[in-house]
Amino acid sequence: MSAKIIDGKAYANGLASKITAAVPSFNTATGRLPGLAVVLVGSDPASEIYVRSKVLKTRELGMRSFEHILPSDTKQEDLLRLVTDLNADDAVDGILVQLPLPKHLDENAVVSAIDPSKDVDGLHPENAGRLTAGLSGLISCTPLGCLMLLQAQLGDLSGLDAIVVGRSILVGKPMAALLLRANCTVTIAHSRTRNLPDKVRQADIVVAAVGQAEMIKGDWIKPGATVIDVGTTRVERGGKKKLVGDVEFEAAMQTAAAITPVPGGVGPMTIMTLMHNTVVAAHRRSRLAVPQLC
Repeated sequence: MSAKIIDGKAYANGLASKITAAVPSFNTATGRLPGLAVVLVGSDPASEIYVRSKVLKTRELGMRSFEHILPSDTKQEDLLRLVTDLNADDAVDGILVQLPLPKHLDENAVVSAIDPSKDVDGLHPENAGRLTAGLSGLISCTPLGCLMLLQAQLGDLSGLDAIVVGRSILVGKPMAALLLRANCTVTIAHSRTRNLPDKVRQADIVVAAVGQAEMIKGDWIKPGATVIDVGTTRVERGGKKKLVGDVEFEAAMQTAAAITPVPGGVGPMTIMTLMHNTVVAAHRRSRLAVPQLC
């Protein structure tokens, strides 16, 4: 058996087409374009790449991009003042403060200062709470992208056993809440989980988001399971750098029914669900019906 490769890039391209198609009607109804503000503090190379790609994708899809690049020694009060200004700016529908922030800044305070209706990263406590309560809100981008890929692959997820390996507020916890909302039976595993291989072997759906290269071995995967690998770790193999996921990919291919590759699986979906959330936020803020994007 050889698993089907879940092509996240192809699905992201399809979502991009729907987003692009939704922008002109929004412009006609409101006289403006949806707008995304991205805030970067400091000059971390990885963060700079992420921000640049988000800015380019926003413009590529026909929306407005507002970039705010701040020095690494920016004070907490100055960053909070910028967030307050963006909250009040009617041209801005989505606000994303690129994480991690420099260590002297309080990430929780900054995220909590964002207007929940503009929190396109889905990290504000109100949006996290609404997700847990089963209410509508903006959903964290990576988990939302994972859910889209799962539903595209499997259709109705009702009754399936799912395990999420990792319990971060960025992926693990919101992913578990989304799977519960989709009527899965969900296990959350973490660094202190006992008998982890046996628990993974019971799952029809495995979402790996623990951040350890190839921690989940191929023989842990239940035959016929669907595997979503969120992890990205750069390792050295044969003197060359290689990007690998949290799952032992080649071995898992022999037992899984379908699996996301690294790279090319979840990654392309994360930025596209950010664009999705921006369009959703723009329509809700303007009291317009949200278009069917996925």
